[in-house]
Amino acid sequence: MVIGFILISTAPAKEHDVFKALMNVPEIVELHPLFGEYDLIAKIEARDFNTLGQIVVEKVRSIPGVIDTKTLTGIKFT
Repeated sequence: MVIGFILISTAPAKEHDVFKALMNVPEIVELHPLFGEYDLIAKIEARDFNTLGQIVVEKVRSIPGVIDTKTLTGIKFT
């Protein structure tokens, strides 16, 4: 199991729309608004790094209003 923390920048005034859309992504286990350079941070759990990458590209970056992401990856200790 791998985890990813995705820092998300949105278009101006699109924070709420992006937040609502991200709430429908089942792999996102936590989602929080931020102040500063990034607007949102999402925690994703996936079975491997390839799956994590697919989720970021296909389910996060494809949301209208998402303009930039930065993904920090890690592993889950057992």
